[in-house]
Amino acid sequence: MKINNILIANRGEIAVRIISTARRMGIKTSVIKTSAEPAAMYLSLADNVYDNTENVSEIPVFLDIERIIKIALDTGADAIHPGYGFLAENPYFAQKCVDNKIAFIGPSPDSIYKMGNKTLARKIALANNIPMTIGSDGKIPSENEAVRIARRIGYPVIIKAASGGGGRGMRIVSKEEDMPNMFRLASNEAEKAFSDPSVFIEKYIENPKHIEFQILGDTKGNIIHLGERECSVQRKHQKLLEEAPSIALDDQLRKEMGQMAVRIASAVGYYSAGTVEFLFDSEGAYYFMEMNTRIQVEHPVTELITGIDMIEEQIRIAEGKELRYSQKDIKFNGWAIECRINAEDVQSGFSPSPGKIEQIIMPSGDNIRVDSGVQAGSVIAANFDSMIAKLIVYGKDRKDALANCKQALDKVWIKGTKTTLPFFRMLIRNPRFLDGSITTSFIENELTSYHVNSEYEEMLAAWLATWLFVEENLDESNLKINFEEAKNISPWLLNKRISRH
Repeated sequence: MKINNILIANRGEIAVRIISTARRMGIKTSVIKTSAEPAAMYLSLADNVYDNTENVSEIPVFLDIERIIKIALDTGADAIHPGYGFLAENPYFAQKCVDNKIAFIGPSPDSIYKMGNKTLARKIALANNIPMTIGSDGKIPSENEAVRIARRIGYPVIIKAASGGGGRGMRIVSKEEDMPNMFRLASNEAEKAFSDPSVFIEKYIENPKHIEFQILGDTKGNIIHLGERECSVQRKHQKLLEEAPSIALDDQLRKEMGQMAVRIASAVGYYSAGTVEFLFDSEGAYYFMEMNTRIQVEHPVTELITGIDMIEEQIRIAEGKELRYSQKDIKFNGWAIECRINAEDVQSGFSPSPGKIEQIIMPSGDNIRVDSGVQAGSVIAANFDSMIAKLIVYGKDRKDALANCKQALDKVWIKGTKTTLPFFRMLIRNPRFLDGSITTSFIENELTSYHVNSEYEEMLAAWLATWLFVEENLDESNLKINFEEAKNISPWLLNKRISRH
């Protein structure tokens, strides 16, 4: 089938990202306007906007399956792209699309269910000889059973939600006396997040790396991988920075782990884009963790080193077309790093910092890509995620990419809300990060500060306050001020807005 009109059942930067590729492919896009974001950036880019601002349903529209199906039918959409989050990994939603003869731009409902149910995914992995950590055979019915299983496995163990991921419904348990309380906390959190309190237990791998493989499959049974991403920079199981490839893998290990990723995808007849995630220990052993049956936030780093537009491939696969690539066609060139710039206060434990983006200046250049769903005047709403932009940089190797990333970060300026920029400016100067020896415990166990202090910080603050006062309160036509000396204090102030003075 030929897709002509895609309803994007999402918002923010991923909606903008999908619109960009669809437009290039000559496909129209429809989006949903909500009362929480009536002036969102993505609304101005789509071909059709469905006004849902007067809908008073208690269920947010991006979680309301029946509502989204109706909007698709009302807008004449013949396909739905779920992006990530919300309903992207909901098998019932995928099935409702099929039932209404709407192409779901993603995998089959059956694949989503099998990989989304973590206990079932474990069984499939074990049946196909995929390396796994020792764990429970299935869902754990009680605290007493959890204690018994943990004794058999040996502490530390990790409790995980059976029907979800992203760090929710997850608890690490180091000693037996903590198990009853941790079991209840994990189960309660799983029920709130996924409407399923079921949990299971695995042996906890201490201080691993988190490495994931991007896969693509079509409806003809062809499946390939696009290499790995290093995702060990994370806090409380939430990723902050990703890079591709990983410094930990050589060509032989990359080939072996990639084959394992393709094997488990093949076991469930997978098609579309997906990500197979592994834990990688200090001895070089790897263990299957889970599969995410959707496009990932960090997909741009894979696109930069392979030259493949993954949204385009998703759309082509949903149209029933065969993959254009075999495994031997995939070549990896250079290195890419992605920083997730969120509206969060790093000095207050990465707490959300919603508000209005008064001004935003992002760098540009041959080695820089910015994926964003906001602009000056946009509001970071408290009821949605705090993503402002993804800053993605490229280099011919890791050293080059790191240098480009440092330079790019120093040129970002965002006014109106606190952001994670101070964290990234610190990270890109940290010796452990620079040598690639970090693990998933790096941030929580080894960092003494989440931000970098500049010797010019107080001077910059005073200078900026003066500049903004002058700009907002005086008539520029009668003002003659030389900013040349001041702007040399820090490269992140070098931008057109300042230099015009």
